Amino acid sequence: MSIKSFLSLPFANYIVLKNRKWKNNAIKTQNKVLKNLIRSAEKTEFGKDHSFSEIKNYVDFKKRVPVRGYEDLLGYIEKVKIGEENILWPNKPIYFCKTSGTTSGTKYIPISKESMSNHIIAARDAILSYISETKNTSIVKGKMIFLQGSPVLEKTGDILTGRLSGIVAHHIPSYLRKNRLPSFETNCIDDWEEKIDLIVKETLTQKMSLISGIPPWVQMYFEKLQEKTGKLIKDVFPNFDLFIYGGVSFDPYKKGFEKIIGKKVDGVELYPASEGFIAYQDSQKDCGMLLCVNHGIFYEFIPSDEFFIEKPTRISLRDVELGVNYVIILNTNAGLWGYNIGDTIKFVNLNPFRIVVTGRIKHFTSAFGEHIIAEEVEKSLNLTLEKFQEEVSEVHLAPQVNPKNSLPYHEWFIEFGKDVKDLESFSVCLDENLQSLNSYYKDLISGNVLRTLKITPLKKDSFRNYMKSIGKLGGQNKVPRLSNDRKIADELSKYKL
Repeated sequence: MSIKSFLSLPFANYIVLKNRKWKNNAIKTQNKVLKNLIRSAEKTEFGKDHSFSEIKNYVDFKKRVPVRGYEDLLGYIEKVKIGEENILWPNKPIYFCKTSGTTSGTKYIPISKESMSNHIIAARDAILSYISETKNTSIVKGKMIFLQGSPVLEKTGDILTGRLSGIVAHHIPSYLRKNRLPSFETNCIDDWEEKIDLIVKETLTQKMSLISGIPPWVQMYFEKLQEKTGKLIKDVFPNFDLFIYGGVSFDPYKKGFEKIIGKKVDGVELYPASEGFIAYQDSQKDCGMLLCVNHGIFYEFIPSDEFFIEKPTRISLRDVELGVNYVIILNTNAGLWGYNIGDTIKFVNLNPFRIVVTGRIKHFTSAFGEHIIAEEVEKSLNLTLEKFQEEVSEVHLAPQVNPKNSLPYHEWFIEFGKDVKDLESFSVCLDENLQSLNSYYKDLISGNVLRTLKITPLKKDSFRNYMKSIGKLGGQNKVPRLSNDRKIADELSKYKL
């Protein structure tokens, strides 16, 4: 046993024990976080504009700080970009994280010295929680790979700027660097296919124990390995014990992963965002991810069915309920205030607070008032896959509002892992499952407003080819599971069987 492996378990146990203080006192911890955030930013321009010095509690805070999107903070962001200090947070951010925007184009999300450390600590503690619970210390002996964006950074004014995964690559703890792959030179390659080919070459002979990344891009890596060797991943990497993932729901990929790996591998789900590290899976036994209540973020929640009304309910962690779909709002130690990141979540446990991500508030299908969300798409698909023992690589749902000679319907673009034995029965079952999860959709079907769904099977690698065509292959990019228009659907139609 190596020294690193020997020491990892007592260190993991120490960290887990230490984290119980905030894990089991989440409300008190969140109140403390809010007070610290307000006190720290009181003399910033934003703090003065919103009378932070007069805020005594959460009720005061809500009166002075509205819920905002990126565009609403753009005036402050622009001042930071030209070099002004003490705008949203004391001093200047140490990084800008670039993300894809909608109406505003590229977003520049500030990362402060304080928030950067929270990103690293949360990722570390996810691994340590796994080690503490399972006693599996072997993962620290082997090599680890993090499939991520390029660590090459540019500058916006005098502030280093890049993608989140590329920024985080510069902060990997020293005790992990010797075990970490790929090489820095390979990691810097922008072309994703070229990058994956080189990663395969670099890792093929290594003793890989931990692999991390967004599921569709890890799947691409595994397929390249299998093409190269003709072997299952368990035979290429006998020591591979842990898969760390995030970004999209893993459930649709699970069956395909088990098939190509050749055995079941433990998984740890993470919920990192450019705006802050929100949650991580802290147990192999319990459902959901532990909300990071002591990591420089004060959370607020708005019921998703109220989000678009004039005065929606806006609550803190104290008042959340199980099973309610919430839009999550962040206030961070990087200077984001009342910030809507666009994600929706549900609480699956309140002691401690554990969540699951249910989708994006802007990613839904409601062309006829049904408001279907990603969670319903994924659950109905998973139930159907279990019954028919089929495999799916990826899926996208879009409405067909004006079809010829038929009622409107939902069109599901599905890339199956193999030929489907009975597509018609699969479609019927999928539709029934969706109706059982969404009563509005069921009413539209029974009322003859909609016909039952239609599945359009796609060729192998259709989603990858689509992402490549729009310059978003690999990294943190992913295809939305559903949409309220046919922009993506029309492009995917080019790949149908």
